Formats: sequence, structure tokens, C-alpha cells
Amino acid sequence: MALEITDANFEQVVLKSDKPVLVDFWAEWCGPCRMVGPVVEDIAKEYDGKAVVGKVNVDNNPGISMKYGIRNIPALLFFKNGEIVDKQIGAVPKSVLSGKLDKQLV
Repeated sequence: MALEITDANFEQVVLKSDKPVLVDFWAEWCGPCRMVGPVVEDIAKEYDGKAVVGKVNVDNNPGISMKYGIRNIPALLFFKNGEIVDKQIGAVPKSVLSGKLDKQLV
């Protein structure tokens, strides 16, 4: 299951992770976010132990959202060694997100 990432735990969970991290910035009221949600959950299960997969509710965590300039959601950011290495804005098929995450596992 995808982790709940907040302003409070972002640094520990994402920036200090020794594994690649996929962060889904979303909101309850966002239709495309609801389409991406189950895909992110599937990826979280598949990559368990290999990568960290989490979700940030932008309404509840404005600090991180502002820090990374999140203006459109869903916004999926890929981190490695505390740095953004890739991103995807909008709903896309699972294969696109898995492909981007696979590149970070090499």
C-alpha cells in the first residue's frame, strides 16, 4: 500500500530514502487523481522492497506542494538520492509510471 506522505514526514520518507521514490500529489476532488490512485497502489505492491511509493494530499500538505511548485494534479514526482529525477503530470497508463520507476532502479 502507498505510504501517506505529509509535510512532517517528507524529508525522512522521501529525501533520506536509500531507494527510488515515487510521490503522487493528489486531492479528493480531483477526477484524474482518482483514476491514477489505483495504479499507484498497484505499483506500491509490485515495487515493495525495491522502491518507496507514497501519496501527498495537496489540500492537507501545502508546504511540500508549494516547495515543489505543484500547480496541476495529479503530479507524480520521481526522486532518487533526495533529488527529483523525473516527473509526470496528469493521468497516464501504469506502464508509463512503471517504466519511469524502472529507470531509477538501475
